Amino acid sequence: MPELQAAGQGSAGSGARELATEVLRLLRESGWTVATAESLTGGLVAAALTDIPGSSAAFRGGVVSYATDLKARLLGVDDDVLAEHGPIYAPVAASMAAGVRQRLQTTVGVATTGVAGPDPQDGQPPGTVHIAVSLVDDTIVRTIALAGDRNEIRRLAVERVLGLLLGRLREECPRLQRYVRSEHWMVCSRG
Repeated sequence: MPELQAAGQGSAGSGARELATEVLRLLRESGWTVATAESLTGGLVAAALTDIPGSSAAFRGGVVSYATDLKARLLGVDDDVLAEHGPIYAPVAASMAAGVRQRLQTTVGVATTGVAGPDPQDGQPPGTVHIAVSLVDDTIVRTIALAGDRNEIRRLAVERVLGLLLGRLREECPRLQRYVRSEHWMVCSRG
């Protein structure tokens, strides 16, 4: 990992850096803010966002709720849902994203929960990941199966949740804005 940072690619890799750059640009242009709720990624989503200069204009903070009880206490995930289904469950990711958005008073909340491995957890195989993006009017959740070792699964989870967030932000661009092509991503710009 030090080699990535030395190369200027950030703590979560070059793919995450590109996504985070575009996410932050859209957030700043819209005047929106974001907060993160992370389990298996252990703060890597927040790190990817804060690796970008100027991120403080849109990033408010994050909660790493690695322990199951913290998902309930800090993020408002229903205890009964956790008891019945465990933390590796799509509705838990949705609750985490909505909870961090509400508690940190942001426009958008994002969340990750899953199994990075190497061993299964709660009957779920390594690579089972749930990601979520929450806005005031809706929450989108995706369940994905990732392959690789523990580090690769975590890195890919960061990229997937940032990609989901970027897609959701694009949908929310005001009608008076137009889409323009940037290097690798379509971004909103005033025009």
